[in-house]
Amino acid sequence: MPPTLGRLDVSVNRDAAEASSGQALPLSLCDLTTEDGATEDAMAQQREPAADAGLAMSVFDYELPPDRIAAYPPPRRRDARLLVLHRATGRIRHLRFRDLPSLVAPGDLLVVNDTRVLPARLLGRKPSGAAVEVLLLRPADQPTWEALVRPGRKLKPGRTVEIAPELSVRILDVLPSGNRLVRLETSLPASEALSRFGRVPLPPYLNREDEPLDRERYQTVYARHDGSIAAPTAGLHFDRGLLAAVDAGGASRCAVTLHVGPGTFRPVETEDPADHRMQREDYHVSESAADAHRKCRAKGGRAWAVGTTVVRTLESAWAPDGPRVAKAGSPDDLRVAGAGSPTGGVRPGAGVTDLFIRPPYEFCAVDCLVTNFHLPRSTLLMLVSAFGGVGPVRRAYREAVDAGYRFYSYGDAMAVLP
Repeated sequence: MPPTLGRLDVSVNRDAAEASSGQALPLSLCDLTTEDGATEDAMAQQREPAADAGLAMSVFDYELPPDRIAAYPPPRRRDARLLVLHRATGRIRHLRFRDLPSLVAPGDLLVVNDTRVLPARLLGRKPSGAAVEVLLLRPADQPTWEALVRPGRKLKPGRTVEIAPELSVRILDVLPSGNRLVRLETSLPASEALSRFGRVPLPPYLNREDEPLDRERYQTVYARHDGSIAAPTAGLHFDRGLLAAVDAGGASRCAVTLHVGPGTFRPVETEDPADHRMQREDYHVSESAADAHRKCRAKGGRAWAVGTTVVRTLESAWAPDGPRVAKAGSPDDLRVAGAGSPTGGVRPGAGVTDLFIRPPYEFCAVDCLVTNFHLPRSTLLMLVSAFGGVGPVRRAYREAVDAGYRFYSYGDAMAVLP
């Protein structure tokens, strides 16, 4: 059997966790932290920002009891709770996700991310018998992949890792980023080999190994295009019945694709968010999706982004008639200056994006947002704060904690409306 390694909880750093567990932790998104243990801290002390605090990272801290991290999904996708934030007034309502179709008006457009999560986590052994983990990040030139490996110092070019009798991974090169270029050596088609021997790359804060249920539940029902190492989690709450209810209500739907890579979850290691750099991710907007967005806006409808990946895709693909204008203000007063600019449009085509959305930011392509509750000090929380306003989002998160909401990938959802 492949080696089984423990998961890292977000409230501790890797060094402390390895010391307490007595074993090496698995490769995961937490491996993007620095050597001194910088990580997204779910137990950060909550502090209200002063008016002159600027955008220090403390603005995006909040305290979360560890038992609020959802280790498993609810019995049914639609059973998640839904916190609704009206950004203009700060009003908060508590619903269920099954109520979402009642919020989507006739003429609105629901935009989803149809990327599919790869079973990209490979557990194997070196010829010596030592446990090894390989996390495939993206294909380079079939059958080669860019990958994270552990233990990295021991896996030099030329070394081979046996995953199963039918699958081995050969280390080809060390890339400037520190990642590895690897080759899958198998007589099987790569997709079949990964399906049979790969593991679902669950987020480390779930603190458990993947199970059979994760093959279905850590995947949206509309996933079509392989390429992600993490799910676009806002979409996990939709079942086919809810999508049909959105259609029956007179709204339209379309899909874009952004393959979620490790960069989306890379912790912000600087106190000034402006110094953080996002890693690039591939996206694609079809002609039909761009046309659906244009028609929705032309008729006065609202564009709903299901998840932060959809926001980043649409905003990256936006072709404005003029420059985007950022509005200044204190952290508690930061608001979206004018979500849904009427000028410009979403361009179809493929591209790469390293867009880092943080307050203050004027949104052009998105009017409403469906999202999960995100880790403190994360770029995802910054994006939501830019959309809903720093102060209102902080208050919404505080109320969600007090009300017992479940957080993170398998947790409850939030809708931010005008």
